[in-house]
Amino acid sequence: MSGTPSLDRISLNQITTEHWSLEEAVEGCLRHDVPWISVWRHKIHEIGLSKSRKLIQDAGLNVSSICRGGMFPAPTPEERRERIEDNKRAIEEAAELGTDVLVLVCGPAPDKDIDSARKWVEEGIEELIPFAREHGIKLGIEPLHPMYAADRSVISTLGQANTISERLQSDYVGVVVDVFHVWWDPDLYREIERARGSILGFHVSDWVVPLPDIFKARGMMGDGVIELRRMRQAVEAAGYHGPIEVEIINDAIWNQPGDETLKQMKERYVEHV
Repeated sequence: MSGTPSLDRISLNQITTEHWSLEEAVEGCLRHDVPWISVWRHKIHEIGLSKSRKLIQDAGLNVSSICRGGMFPAPTPEERRERIEDNKRAIEEAAELGTDVLVLVCGPAPDKDIDSARKWVEEGIEELIPFAREHGIKLGIEPLHPMYAADRSVISTLGQANTISERLQSDYVGVVVDVFHVWWDPDLYREIERARGSILGFHVSDWVVPLPDIFKARGMMGDGVIELRRMRQAVEAAGYHGPIEVEIINDAIWNQPGDETLKQMKERYVEHV
């Protein structure tokens, strides 16, 4: 558990090279010997599911996850039903591309009633379980930093995600640990241990000071304050030995050549993760 994780585990989360198409991202992974890719749905939809599948399969890449499902809360039952149907499409896309993890960004409250929004999140995940099981897809609840509670997710701590996972008691529901979102939590390491056996993904970036933006805020590993190696060792001690996704949302990184980004992310992964 000490030292550096194998480069066989590194995954390009596609948002890190947002200006690349899926085809360009696949070609970049091949050039830089990155064996895994996490695909975003808007990139799939640009070229279609069948072409996306063929690109990835022909390249021999492994898909670590599909991002994203979720966004369950909505003001009316009809809209919440539409969200469920969209999540079912995401599950089908994940199965088609050969991954077994759909990452859930759970969604904000449509009004000021955050308690109801959290209830709708849990109800939505519970409703999806039979469909997910049928397709062999696990639903990874990703807590987001509290600064995103108003516009992206009312699930803000790993503890909340663990509680939902435990209540639903399904092999097809677990949690995703993203260092950017949870590093600050005083209960983090207890909650990582609590998630033993149900961690479905581990995402790395860094928290730089000052943040360059709210949404496009993440830095390259080693440029910020997160104890990356300690956190990686903790998720491994809790049983997670799967791919490690580099997920960086940052204009400066998006605007540099993608090949430079992949070269740098591999170097920083070895040095800091």
